[in-house]
Amino acid sequence: MKIKTLILFVSCLLTAFTAQAQGKFSGVVQDSVTHEPLAFASVFLANTTLGATTNERGEFEFARVPKGSYDLVGSYVGYRLAKQAVVTGSAAQKLTLLLAPIGNELAEVLVQPAPNKPEEFQKFSELLVGKSTFSAQCRIANPEQVRVFFDDSTGILTARTKEFVEIENLALGYRLKYYGLYFAHDAEDNSITYYGEPVFKEMTPADDAQRQQWAANRAAAYTGSFMHFLRSVYANRVKQENFMAQQIALRPNPRFGRADERRRALLAAHLDNKFSPAEQDSLSRWGRLAPVLAALNPAARPTDSLRRVSADGQHTYLRFRGELQVAHFGEAPDPRYGRPMAALGVARPPYPAQRQVSRLHLTDGEAEIQADGSLLDPLEVSLGEYWGFEKLGEFLPFDYQPSAR
Repeated sequence: MKIKTLILFVSCLLTAFTAQAQGKFSGVVQDSVTHEPLAFASVFLANTTLGATTNERGEFEFARVPKGSYDLVGSYVGYRLAKQAVVTGSAAQKLTLLLAPIGNELAEVLVQPAPNKPEEFQKFSELLVGKSTFSAQCRIANPEQVRVFFDDSTGILTARTKEFVEIENLALGYRLKYYGLYFAHDAEDNSITYYGEPVFKEMTPADDAQRQQWAANRAAAYTGSFMHFLRSVYANRVKQENFMAQQIALRPNPRFGRADERRRALLAAHLDNKFSPAEQDSLSRWGRLAPVLAALNPAARPTDSLRRVSADGQHTYLRFRGELQVAHFGEAPDPRYGRPMAALGVARPPYPAQRQVSRLHLTDGEAEIQADGSLLDPLEVSLGEYWGFEKLGEFLPFDYQPSAR
């Protein structure tokens, strides 16, 4: 498998992050009804590599946790997933995580529904993991745990897991367990929504060559990523980290409404899908019209116009109105980027060799950024273009740090 070329630009941005104050969590996992300790339960901080197993007394400990807000998650067979929000502080924290037994509902959970249709599971897998070079080296290790359903009436494909879906990423060297996964794809607007509680575990490399390749691939996945961008905004280093943000102005396309009416009328008149060459040409032209037109302001937005820091200096927010185009210079797009459009006969304008271009929209105009490059509420953003193309194949834990060079 050809690995995408690594051109790495690493600065002191993450050195400061690594050196931040760290906190300590410890505690016990108990049955929520009897308060008996649960031995050998899985406990982890979501979206990180920080995980632990409770001892015979149900106890766990995380000795060094980077500054930030986390979801502490507990999992145990026969119990519901439990989650508790935690924030690192200067003092050590003692926590009690209560897991509710499933009880009589366990029998219902174990009833196996109809097997997944292969074509529906394949679509779910591609939409979740992606189609990049790194995604091609991923596999779902426990497909029997996933239940996929397609609703013909709504065109929505959904997927859920009984416990977790496990994804082996042989490109990055991680085994990812996504607990409580909910996934939905709406064919009408091609939107994807998924959430759950993921935890990463580093795989053991076969030799030094594989260890070095994984390190290079992780750095390539990080460089130019949304996580990289958010860390740059947080540290006020957008330009230094080779990002450029530009405002996109959107306005309705005056030609779209009439063209869409004609397209729908022609399709309704030919339910047999038999069209003349002229009609095929018309459908093709009408189908290429977008409902909105976008105009790009060539001026780069300064970092101060993208971020807001609270008066006490304790909180940093990504802030802008409308939609942004964010370009990262220094690394070429994945070779597979743009192939789906090309397969449909739609040409994508060629990008300069060392530029990745993404689009970004904030639901409410503002979203709080944490130092590790995560958002306090990930649902406050929508990603498009290159960041929309990158999926779990490029997914890194929030405690990932590239090595300085």
